[in-house]
Amino acid sequence: MKKALALVLVALPLSVIAEPPAPHIDVSKLPSQSKMIDDVVVPVPSEIFGVLDKLGPRPNWVAVQRPITGVVQPVGEQPQIALMLGSVIAEGFIAVEAQDGTQVKQIGKSVLKLATALAVDKEVKKRSEAISDAADKKDWPTVRKELDGALDDVKKAMQKLDSVALSQLVSLGGWIRGTEALTAVVGKNYSKDGAELLHQPVLLDYFEKRLASLKPKYKANSVVTTVQKGVLNIRPLIGLTEDAEISEKSVAEINQITSDLVKTINSKAP
Repeated sequence: MKKALALVLVALPLSVIAEPPAPHIDVSKLPSQSKMIDDVVVPVPSEIFGVLDKLGPRPNWVAVQRPITGVVQPVGEQPQIALMLGSVIAEGFIAVEAQDGTQVKQIGKSVLKLATALAVDKEVKKRSEAISDAADKKDWPTVRKELDGALDDVKKAMQKLDSVALSQLVSLGGWIRGTEALTAVVGKNYSKDGAELLHQPVLLDYFEKRLASLKPKYKANSVVTTVQKGVLNIRPLIGLTEDAEISEKSVAEINQITSDLVKTINSKAP
């Protein structure tokens, strides 16, 4: 498995990879890293989950979920809400893998609630309804497609509102929750191939640069500050060189960092 695989898969839109994963992934046919860096939008593509399925027994995705008991309410200022939105959409992909229709419907409603707080609800209302309808029918490929579409709609709407920075925070929030889930699965049945999916140095560089270039008013946000520190702490753990191997200890450390970040993102300020 090539080291570049994880980065390409994390960045690849689900509209491209919503079909069941092929027996062999031909990395050469996927978009190049240079194109992906400006389009990092999907936090937990199902293709990565498909790779995990091939590395061993099918993961217990139900155990990886963070159950949502009601509609998620916006917390804090816009940067935190953007991170929350990304985290919730990532949770949707996990719920699809767990084939949990109830959670998918709650997530669809939560996506709309958070999008409303960011003034992009008009763009995702139909997506939210489509997610719920597909969940009722247990049509998981359609749910994945609509989740991907909702994320893309949010990004485009934010660009129109000149809120590219918030769009990038949505992507980062999704990556954090997705990485937490990925490390939880890999950690329970550790293998070098599974851990290699975490080798994403270019992607981490991208997030570091975007966080460093945020407007002062966003950088001053306490949640953003915590997330920025967390990303810096994760960077050396995911391998600094092309042939780096990620140890079982590093997987556990990344899981702890991302778990703490997810809690921070979804918590009210003290």
